This record gives sequence, structure tokens and C-alpha cells, in this order.
Amino acid sequence: MRIFLFTFLLIVLMTPAMESGQKPSSAVTVYTTAENTPLRLTKETAVPFEASVQPFETEVCVFVNPANAFQTFLGIGGALTDASAEVYAKLPPAKQREFMTAHFDAEKGIGYTLARTTIHSCDFSSGSYTYIAEGDAELKTFSIEHDRKFRVPFIKQAVAAAGGSLMLYASPWSPPAFMKTNGSMLQGGKLRPEHYRAWALYFTRFIKAYEAEGLPIWGVTVQNEPMAKQTWESCIFTAEEERDFLKLHLGPVMEHEGLGAKKIVVWDHNRDLIDHRVNVIYGDPDASKYAWGTGFHWYETWSGGAPMFDNIKAVREAFPDKQLIFTEGCAESFRDDHYQYWPNAERYGINMINDFNNGTAAWTDWNVLLDERGGPNHVGNFCFAPVHADTRTGELVYTPSYYYIGHFSKFIRPGARRIGTSVSRSRLLSTTFRNADGSMVTVVMNGSDSAVTYRLIVGGRTASVPIPPRAIQSLLY
Repeated sequence: MRIFLFTFLLIVLMTPAMESGQKPSSAVTVYTTAENTPLRLTKETAVPFEASVQPFETEVCVFVNPANAFQTFLGIGGALTDASAEVYAKLPPAKQREFMTAHFDAEKGIGYTLARTTIHSCDFSSGSYTYIAEGDAELKTFSIEHDRKFRVPFIKQAVAAAGGSLMLYASPWSPPAFMKTNGSMLQGGKLRPEHYRAWALYFTRFIKAYEAEGLPIWGVTVQNEPMAKQTWESCIFTAEEERDFLKLHLGPVMEHEGLGAKKIVVWDHNRDLIDHRVNVIYGDPDASKYAWGTGFHWYETWSGGAPMFDNIKAVREAFPDKQLIFTEGCAESFRDDHYQYWPNAERYGINMINDFNNGTAAWTDWNVLLDERGGPNHVGNFCFAPVHADTRTGELVYTPSYYYIGHFSKFIRPGARRIGTSVSRSRLLSTTFRNADGSMVTVVMNGSDSAVTYRLIVGGRTASVPIPPRAIQSLLY
């Protein structure tokens, strides 16, 4: 009797989708994108499940254990910047509709569910600007009129295309020039202490102005890339300065202005220095109570180094009550002959799988749309986007990165839970999520130059799946 009960419980725990009342599927639906093929998020012939047996050491396997569930998934999306909005406005109406469907429609597109935008200008704006007159520390002239021309209508159309709801958060690149020690929005500098409160109020004015436009703001990051002196809008905050601004000004001001429920994200910079930042901020209870979690970028690899995924894991393990959100990444150094450059897409796959497997709850690409020059950008910092528009012809160019991101965003939906997944050979990378309806999504990436046939092993079931070289797959079951 005990053996029977144990066997019954084991089957229940290891069978996907049982908890929602669904019957386990008899086959795996496979979607594939692969280099040197026409496959782009292409649905292939379903692969049947069979009874699993112990694999031999020569077999390549992806093991999924539905009994091990981890972080809750919030969403995937991109940045709705001035640059993206300005390029979008130049497209013919039919191409505008195509763009919105391609990004925000879960059935016909890749189903983005979150977005980042900027608090006034960043490098991907046509010029530097703020929402107040120069020297107005009392914010009497505050107005988002600038954004109403391109950015606000663009975001509204994105929200509509996403079904009426989009998790939207905002980041500042620099306070107004007069609030800073260097008297410029560019080239770093620091926020003057006497303007800490005014700058905190600026955040709340932005949130209220956007919400008056019918655009709810989920949260804010304290400062984009606070340890980088850039040729564009930038501002330096040491860990101690960000801690004190958060606990003495931004957090209390948000609460006082009735915005205490908004999420505040700290750091918003690369993985390399993340551990020190969170130790300082989360080590102070008076600051930590205002912080929802930690944002990070991938540009620690700019000099050719490897992504520092272990730092993300260390933060998650040290502060399990705080969330992690990838807030920005793109392929730098735009070249129009590199639209179909496959390593750009593989960079997304590698980062997304590893970030999710190390505890990240949400993932945000940089600009959702740029022009044929990788802009506009007022300091010449041109970059790639997953989709480019040729404003001379009105055509859209879909890069492989768009499809790689889509292998996650289209099938993994908000509220999903990450499920324990491992691979038996390093040539494959994989992660798995169980959606709220019980459906399972396993993403598998083959970064090698050889085709691989692997066994997906889920509890007592297995399916044999071929994956082409330089390919990514989404397995639905």
C-alpha cells in the first residue's frame, strides 16, 4: 500500500499541467528558428511522447523536473524610446499596423507584455530636453508636451496592440543640467544634494502626467547606468549616494505623493558591479524597504569579456525576497550589412536563458525599432534593434534577434513559473516555464555548428527532438 501511494504521488508531482486539471499532452509541438534555413518561429511536425527509460551516456538530453518550481515570470518586452516613436511615425499606416501586431499580438506576433520608457531625453532622442524650464527647481513649468508629439501616441498604440495592458516602467538618464555638478545633462556629473528632493518630485510628476494620459506606470528605476560617464545623458550615483537618495528622498516622496505602490528598481547597470550595489542598498533596512528589486544590463561584455551570470545568481541567493529584472541590452556598433548577423541573435538566446535560470523575473530589450542608420541618436551612438525601418522605402527589416526573443515572449506568459531544467551536453542551453494554465514551454538553443537530436525527458515521458545547427526551439506540451 505504501509503495502504491508513493508511486501515485510521484506521478502526480512529475506530470506537467496536472495541477491545473489539464491532461498531459501526448506530443510536443516544436517551433524552430535556424540559421541558413527559412525557419523563423516555424511550427514543425509534432513529436510524440513515449515512456522514458534510463538514457545512456552517449545520448544528449534535456531534463525537466516539474516538481521544482522557482521564480514567477513577469514578462518580456522592449524600450519605447523617442527614437522608436519617431521612426514609427515615418512608417506608412499599413506598416505601423504590421509593426504593432508583430510585437504585441500574442497570436500573430511575439506578444510583448512589458515596456520601458525614459524620463525625458536619452541618447536615443533627437536632442536633449527636459520637462521644465531651465532653473525651475520648484517644477512650476513641468509639462510632458514634448512627448505628446511622438512618444505618448506610440505607447498608447502599443498598449492597445497588447490587448489594453502593458507593464510600463520608466528610467531617467540625467537630471536637468542645472541640478548637476557639471552643469550638463551629458558626460556624467552628479546630482547636487540641494536638488535631491526636487529630483524625487520630478519622478512623481512624470508618473502622474503619464497616468493622466491613460498610461499607468508600473515602476521606475533610480538611475540608468549610474556608474558610467557617457557622452550622452548620464549621472553618477555611488552605491551610498543611491542608497541615501532612495531612503531619504525618492522612497518617502513617492509615498507622500500617493505613489508608494509603484515599484522602485535599483542599480540598472551591468552585472559586473551589481553585487556591491545591492549589498550597500539592501544592507540598509531603511533603504531596502523602498526597493522592489534590482535591474541590470549586459554591457559588461563590451570589451569582449564573458557575461557574468554568476553575479546574478549570487544576488538572487543573497536576497531571495528581492526581484531581478533585465532592463537593457542591444547589439552595439550598427552596420546595415549586419541585419542578418546570427551572433547578434545568439547573444539574446544565451543571455535570456542564463538570466532566467539564475532567477530573473522579467527581461527588457532596448529600442524596439530603429531606422536604417541605427538611430536616431543625438550623439551618434547607433545600435541594432530587433526590427529596423528603412524610412526611405517604408519597409521593415526583421533581424534574427526578433525571432530569438519571440521564442520566449510568444509562449511564456506573465504568471508562469520557471521549472527546473538541465542539459547533459554543453552544446545545448535550455530553460522551462509552466504557464498559469498548466502548459509547459521548454526553450532549447543549439549554438554549435552541428545538428543535434536530443531527448526531452519530463518525468516518466520522453520525446526525441532534432534541432538544426545554430538554432533555437520552443517546445510546447
